[in-house]
Amino acid sequence: MRGVIFDGERTEVVDDLEVRDPGPGEVRVAVSAAGLCHSDLSVVDGTIPFPVPVVLGHEGAGIVESVGAGVTHVGPGDHVALSTLANCGACAECDRGRPTMCRTAIGRPHRPFTRGGRPLYQFASNSAFAERTVVKAVQAVRIPRDIPLPSAALIGCGVLTGVGAVLNRARVGQGERVLVIGTGGIGLNVIQGARLAGALRIVAVDSNPAKEEVARRFGATDFLTSTEAVREILPTGADHAFECVGRVELVRQAVDLLDRHGQAVLLGVPPAGAEASFLVSAMYLDKSILGCRYGSSRPQRDITLYADLYREGRLLLDELVTRTYPVEDFGKAAQDAHEGRVARAVLTF
Repeated sequence: MRGVIFDGERTEVVDDLEVRDPGPGEVRVAVSAAGLCHSDLSVVDGTIPFPVPVVLGHEGAGIVESVGAGVTHVGPGDHVALSTLANCGACAECDRGRPTMCRTAIGRPHRPFTRGGRPLYQFASNSAFAERTVVKAVQAVRIPRDIPLPSAALIGCGVLTGVGAVLNRARVGQGERVLVIGTGGIGLNVIQGARLAGALRIVAVDSNPAKEEVARRFGATDFLTSTEAVREILPTGADHAFECVGRVELVRQAVDLLDRHGQAVLLGVPPAGAEASFLVSAMYLDKSILGCRYGSSRPQRDITLYADLYREGRLLLDELVTRTYPVEDFGKAAQDAHEGRVARAVLTF
């Protein structure tokens, strides 16, 4: 079968991958579409360290092909969106409703794939850049059949992370003021999360002026090409500032542009050893800096919610799919994503 692998030096689209059958508590999915997230590119450029060789991809949707023993919530033929959280469901963090903190879901990559008899790692417990993948049952969330799979694919990372950061982590309230730095796939979902939460002002900042139209479509009330003019729109600062790029100087700007009792939420991914600075004295005005993993999401609940909001016309998905590419055109899709020509490139099988 076809898939996209990274061997530590280059990416390659191959056609001789194999994936094992699902074991107990697992699901095998025929992937129909997969979003190309910057996290995939960050593995390739070394920003996110990951063992190789690895099958890339972590934002996908498809059709259940088979299930292992004990799986009852999905069955063959069901349409599913895939999450990256291979959480155990039984530890203290899962029991508290915090599956993103489950220690079995972080840093323990499996190897369900082989190529020429050699095992390959699974990226983010998912590897959606393959025609078929095997995931834990908790990662497969059934969705209505009328949701286009290229759109549904984007729920599993971009929507869970961006919208979830607003609703679950920051808990933006009605009438509050939100600053979003970076309007890629995550930033656009932060914007529409803020719109859903009832934010009064949503100021989007992106160095590319061509992104203004789509940012406003998702809910931005204002658009700037730098943070320099934010204070003209929000004289006392933002209640919530989301850094969605992954640059330490932008982290500092997000903190500096907060109002009293404001929160800076970090969503962008800088290099693993990056350090950011801030004025300690500014923090005594009850300001906070929040990390956020995967939108502090609970995928079985949240994916279902976002699918329902999409069907009601309140959550935008189709507008995120700037362009679809056959998996063989992965190189072109990666280049377009890296250069910011698409909000989300989607690979199809």
